[in-house]
Parts: sequence; structure tokens; C-alpha cells
Amino acid sequence: MLEKLFKLTAHRTTVRTEIVAGLTTFLAMAYILFINPTILSTTGMDKGSVFVATCLAAAIGSMLMGFIANYPIALAPGMGLNAFFTYTVVLHMGYTWQIALGAVFLSALIFFALSIFKIREWIITSIPLPLRSGIAAGIGLFLAIIALQGAGIVVDNPATLVGMGDLTRPGPLFAMLGFIVIVVLEARRVPGAVLIGILTITFLSIAVGLSPFAGVVSMPPSIALTFLQLDIRGALDISLVSVIFAFLFVDVFDNSGTLIGVTKRAGLADEQGNIPKMGKALVADSAAALFGSLLGTSTTTSYVESAAGVSAGGRTGLTAIVVGILFLLSLFFAPLASSVPAFATAPALLFVAVLMTSGLAEIDWKDITVSAPVTVTALTMPLTYSIANGIAFGFITWTLVKLLTGRYRDLNVALIVLSVLFVIKLGWLSA
Repeated sequence: MLEKLFKLTAHRTTVRTEIVAGLTTFLAMAYILFINPTILSTTGMDKGSVFVATCLAAAIGSMLMGFIANYPIALAPGMGLNAFFTYTVVLHMGYTWQIALGAVFLSALIFFALSIFKIREWIITSIPLPLRSGIAAGIGLFLAIIALQGAGIVVDNPATLVGMGDLTRPGPLFAMLGFIVIVVLEARRVPGAVLIGILTITFLSIAVGLSPFAGVVSMPPSIALTFLQLDIRGALDISLVSVIFAFLFVDVFDNSGTLIGVTKRAGLADEQGNIPKMGKALVADSAAALFGSLLGTSTTTSYVESAAGVSAGGRTGLTAIVVGILFLLSLFFAPLASSVPAFATAPALLFVAVLMTSGLAEIDWKDITVSAPVTVTALTMPLTYSIANGIAFGFITWTLVKLLTGRYRDLNVALIVLSVLFVIKLGWLSA
């Protein structure tokens, strides 16, 4: 049956290899089980319900990818997208988390339609590659300031906006230790480096009495407090158009980049770099985001950590199915997730920020018409505490600089239209 479903022989793999690959991918991305509930609970959402929603969204998304596209790519609520959901849409813009879930649902619905009607290619090709790198880096910097703030390393200062926290306190010290542990383990290519780092700091904090220990295993909490609690009518407000677009934009490019990178490493792309079954993969991803919003979590997307499973030999959707099963089993570890303090997840956020900002190395810094918009994009996100603002400023800067320097070939209709819409949004609609 497995051979018929996943064509293991044709992909030169075995059931054992796929299981090992699935376990490897799961260990590499399991940190989301602790980080996502921590971030989303800041909005007022029930932490236990979000934990269950995270497990189920990851399980459903990974299995959809495995069965529909037969790719070794796992899905879960996306980093950066959960931060945008919490810190921009809810805490900064003042919308309820129910309306934010409605915005996630609408963006996923649009993404699903784009996947079905194959409009995605036009959208992706219309956005310059440097801007995509700038957006990824900006999200990374946004996560970094959230991590440093959560760890108590960066604090507010009336005179300078931000300042140094009290580094003699246990929280900042444990956070710095956790970051070093993760980086060293990753450098030594230890599977599950981020997860090990989180658990190490958690157990240390429990051992010295800084954090309460709620246990390890129990029956899953109730999901009733987040299940079907999205407010779609509230999300149809005109001022949320840019929010829905931001969810859509980040998901489209984050997912596409992951698919390109992972399939290339797995040898699944053709000689021209094209990805067979790209449409099926995008349908699986957008359907997973729809399910996630209904369950009660931010946008579900493909995880670049799937490359760890590919490196371990994963080549088919069976790898993704194994990941999905492991996320279902994780439902019984809610007490452990509730025992994780903020200063234990902060190092993981900071490490993800390091990975996301690495794309800046691909920027042509000698071309000021490229480097200026990219810098504006990356810096605006953390400094305005908004991914949407970063995207808007980046698009506007790119379009104006290229127009005024006569670089018309670097522009297209989509860029110009989006820039005009962003000007209207920033100038006349609530930020």
C-alpha cells in the first residue's frame, strides 16, 4: 500500500528511511509546539487550546502535503506570521484575536483560489528577488527584538526608546545560555538543536525553582476556546485589507521559497529548476492554512526545516505523514509545553532570526537603488513593530527610486499598483 501511495522504489527510498527522515524533520521543527502557544497567548488566547490547535494544524497540513503532493515537506504555524498576528494585528492595531483569525482565513481562501487558478506565478514574478530577501530579513529582525524583549535583555527607556535590561537577573542569563547552546549544537549538526536548547533551559529553570513544573504527559486540553472562534465578518473591514495582503504575501513567498529550496536539495526539481506538482503543493499549503484558522492558530505554512529530513534521505510524502503522526502524539505533552518559560523560547526566536536575516548576503549592496529599499524594508518592520509597514515602505521606496532613476525595467504593473495602494493605506487608513 505504501509503495502504491508514495512510489518509494521510483524515488529510491525505503519505509525505514522515510520514517527516520520524518523523525529528523519533526525534531528540527518541534520548537513550534512551545513557541506558538507562548506568542499567541499574549493576545488573550487560551494557551492550552492554542497548543492543541498547533498540533492539529501541523498534523493536518503535513498529511495534506504528503498525500496530495507526495513531497517530504512538513507544515506548521509559521514563524514571523504568528508574530505578525500577535504583535501587529492584535497588540499594535488593536483588533481582537478572533478578527485576526478571520483575516488568516480570508488570506488562506485567497491563496487557495490563487493556487487553483495558477495566478501565483504572476504574483511571485512581479516582486523583485531583493525585496523578498529584505522582507525575510525584516521578519527576522522583528523576531529578534521580540526575543530580546521577552528575555529581558532589551527594555523600554523613556530617553532612548530602548535600553539594556538587568543582565544580573536569571531570565536574561538563561536566555543567553540557551542561545549559545542552540548555536553550538547547530554548528555541530545535532538534530533538534532548537528543541534541545528550549528543553535544556526549561529543565534548568525548573531545577533552580524559577519555573513551576506542570508535568510531562496528560490528556490534551480542550480546544473549545479557539475552535471556530474566528470573526470573518469583522475581518472584512476595509482597514484590514493590508493585513490580509500581508498574511497572503508572506505565506506565498515563504512557502514558495521553502518548496524551491527543499525540492532542489531532494533532487525533485527538473533541469530547469521547475518543481513538478507545484500546484498540488500550494493547494495543500493553502488548505492547511484554512484548517489552522478554523482550529485557532495563525497561518500554517511549509517549513524550511523539512530540509533536515531530506538530508536524512526523505524523498516522498511518507516523510511528511510521519511528521504529522508525531505532531498528533505531541497532543499528550501539553503540561510540558505549559512549563516552558518565556526566556527559554526567546533563544529559539533569536536563532530563527539569524537564519532569516542570512538572505541579506545575496543583496547587491553596491547598487543603491537595490540596497536602499531593502534596508528600509528590513529596518521598518522591527522599528514600527509591524511586518505590514515594512512591506509597504519597501514597495513604495523601490518603486519611487526606480522611477526617478530611470530604471523602468525593474518595475512592473503589479509593483506600481501595490505601491499606490500602500500610499493610500499609510496616508488615509489606520496604520
